[in-house]
Amino acid sequence: MQETPEFTPVLLGSDFNVYGMARSFYELYHQPVKAIASIQLAPTRFTKIVDLELIPGFSEDPVWIDSMRKIKERYRDHKEPVILIGCGDGYAELIAKHKDELSDVFICPYIDYDMLTQLNNKERFYKICDKYNLPYPKTRTISKAEHDSQTVVEQPFDYPVALKPTNSVEWLDVHFEGRKKAFRIQSREEFDQVLDAAYSNGYKSDFILQDFIPGDDSNMRVLNAYVDQHHHVKMMCLGHPLLEDPAPSAIGNYVAILPEYNEAIYKQIKDFLEKIEFTGYANFDMKYDVRDDTFKLFEINLRQGRSSFFVTLNGYNLADWVVKDYVKQDLVDQPTVYGNQDESKHALWLGVPARVFKKYARENADKDRALDLINAGRYGTTYQYSHDMNVKRWALIKWMNHNYTKNFDRYFAENKG
Repeated sequence: MQETPEFTPVLLGSDFNVYGMARSFYELYHQPVKAIASIQLAPTRFTKIVDLELIPGFSEDPVWIDSMRKIKERYRDHKEPVILIGCGDGYAELIAKHKDELSDVFICPYIDYDMLTQLNNKERFYKICDKYNLPYPKTRTISKAEHDSQTVVEQPFDYPVALKPTNSVEWLDVHFEGRKKAFRIQSREEFDQVLDAAYSNGYKSDFILQDFIPGDDSNMRVLNAYVDQHHHVKMMCLGHPLLEDPAPSAIGNYVAILPEYNEAIYKQIKDFLEKIEFTGYANFDMKYDVRDDTFKLFEINLRQGRSSFFVTLNGYNLADWVVKDYVKQDLVDQPTVYGNQDESKHALWLGVPARVFKKYARENADKDRALDLINAGRYGTTYQYSHDMNVKRWALIKWMNHNYTKNFDRYFAENKG
């Protein structure tokens, strides 16, 4: 018999991240989860586990905070604690920004806004990495002023190079032909074209230009952590991505993750999170550099990622930690859980059909392990959930899988080959 929840979760967003968190809550309590967003996205369509409310313009202030003030009144006399979870960079930032005003009604498991603005900007994050001796790729920052005042922006690295916007929230509102989440630049001409297009279409923040770490997607690692309200790391779960989405708008999104255990990475990130007095969910992307035998950090996301359901899939339910921390208050004396030590319990997370993984993942020993898990039935996805299936959702999943297959056929050679 499922436990009756003594709290109410409210999720912000309607994407894969929201569905993954809703599914994590649902697996614990078998009750639908409230979500609020500005638009409806495919992952939360035709579902019984997400009760979605749409508010036009909800993704930005002033609509967001004006709406939250009204929503706050709905829950003011709610007898159970209400946990507010932002499932996206923008929502996490908005909660942190207005945390003081919201905390009289909502539990807001987020760091203060000042720290958030330091960590969610890649340029500032790398300065913090320097302070705490965390390795990251060799980097140069390019500003709009530098681009506008010079005919040639100096480049210290050989091609290919990586180019990324420092402000991921602002980048969501920038649109032009050829726009990507991140770029692997092959030539000077391409570099100049991207900068020109970005700055002429409204982007104002800096770019990060980086030495491209050699190797394919299977050199990546992703780490999810939960840090309690007393700034102690309580759960860490490391994943080994084997394949990324090649579509321009989704580059960097993992679509296959094998669980992994690495004591050195766990210790390094735990020490960092506790020294900066972090709180809540954290999600790190890093890549192994064979040239100096280190894992170099790319960024920290101050929320769960779209692929973070791999944590729940491997037995460390993402939703449970915030409940234990703020509602049950029973994490204080609990030791840190370091995920994936027992290989016999490993499960492969997929964000694409198994046939796509089999066709496009790089041939190596890790792929062989993943194929063994698939053959043994020890794998799963975020969005295909047996307890949340109907004819419309089945058809939607078929359509999503068709699009994934089409995108790999179209973009893989160009962006990942």
